[in-house]
Amino acid sequence: MYFSNFVKKTSALIIFLSLLIEFPLVSHAESDAESAQVARKSLPIQSNEIQGWPEGPQIGAEAAILLDVNTGTILYEKNIHEELYPASTTKIMTCLLAVENASLDDRVDFSYDAIHSVPADGSKIGMDAGEYLSLEESLYGIMVGSANEVSNAVAEHVSGSIDAFVNLMNEKASSLGCTNTHFSNTNGLQSPDHYTSAYDLALIAKEFFSNELLCRVGNTPRYHFAPSAGQPDDFYLNNKHKLITGEIPYEGIVGGKTGYTDLARETLVTCAEKNGMKLVCVVLMEESPAQFTDTVTLFDYGFNNFKSVNVKSEETGYIPNDNAFFTSNDDIFNTQSISFEFGRNDNVILPVTASLSDAVSTVSYDGNTDSTGIVSTINYSFNGVPIGSGHILISQSAQGGSSNDYSSSSRMIYINMKIILAVVAVTGGSIIFLIYLASLIGAFSGVSKEDRKRLNRRKREAKKRSGPRF
Repeated sequence: MYFSNFVKKTSALIIFLSLLIEFPLVSHAESDAESAQVARKSLPIQSNEIQGWPEGPQIGAEAAILLDVNTGTILYEKNIHEELYPASTTKIMTCLLAVENASLDDRVDFSYDAIHSVPADGSKIGMDAGEYLSLEESLYGIMVGSANEVSNAVAEHVSGSIDAFVNLMNEKASSLGCTNTHFSNTNGLQSPDHYTSAYDLALIAKEFFSNELLCRVGNTPRYHFAPSAGQPDDFYLNNKHKLITGEIPYEGIVGGKTGYTDLARETLVTCAEKNGMKLVCVVLMEESPAQFTDTVTLFDYGFNNFKSVNVKSEETGYIPNDNAFFTSNDDIFNTQSISFEFGRNDNVILPVTASLSDAVSTVSYDGNTDSTGIVSTINYSFNGVPIGSGHILISQSAQGGSSNDYSSSSRMIYINMKIILAVVAVTGGSIIFLIYLASLIGAFSGVSKEDRKRLNRRKREAKKRSGPRF
């Protein structure tokens, strides 16, 4: 009995001491993270240095950006070109390449390497070697369940190997304009040579959220996997993005992706659409749950302080008011006509207190008008910040409708018929005048027909009088 009590007391003491040792370590780590977060809040916000630009909020992320998808305008920037770890937000690129290079009903097989090349304690959905999913199911596995092994399997399906797919990821990033990005895996697992920047990740997200299918997949709070020929389990995946699940309500969420590693800390990419603007927010190196509150704060800043302005409605220059030679409501044939106008979907982003007249515009001319229909492009900026552009188009319109597309299959030109008739009248009058003038010249420049007859008769009579000569 005494020995038993001794063992119990000793065990309790050991547990107590271990808790004393562990608790300070945990508290110390949390304290370090909080201190780092506080320090990051004091970092400069570059967009706040722009004259006349709405002042952006202080947040605890190391880097963040708020970017308009339609125009590429940067509304908020904080260390947007700093190279940082993206963690699982990498999977946005993986899914983007998947839909660009494969079909939704493709069969994605799971190899041994795809499954066992990721840590056993990493994020996964429990697929086994030899099983398979459709590509569409795989997209949900990646975006909702953040499944590392599914990312690898998709990579092997698209490119034949993970390494080849990673090369494709880097090529795609370069083509999108990313200059501070290098991928070394498909899923965002920690690696020294796997990094990006807030700006580059926003460019990738801009492309991702321009795809309707990816928006739908990326905005799924919960997905059900039913047993199938490819895998035997029945299970649900729950998204960890609190703005998608509604745990943190926000109007207009389009989709997003979470990420975390010990070194990357919390990373988050989110897209929201409201007030005619579609904004992408990227937050890198933040502490939980501030990655979500930072995102809400930045969205509120963007939607409350900026507006989308339609160039066609507001621009008063560049296109002459009188296009009578090319188009007229009095066209006697009442048919199609050609005119110049801005594209209907051309917009710029401005502070709510500004107007288009406050922007500076420059003109560039398209050298391939026949294929694009674009005559010239007007690029707008506000105190040095690019805010969007407008395109002057050759636009053909018919009565009761018009086309503002950037290209057109027809290039027929219909001219005002009043001008045609006037030209014909002038030309006809000129011809009649020339004929009359020629007749006058003929009348005064030679001998008449009767005079010639008399002259010939006199010559014959003179010849007879003279008689023959011997």
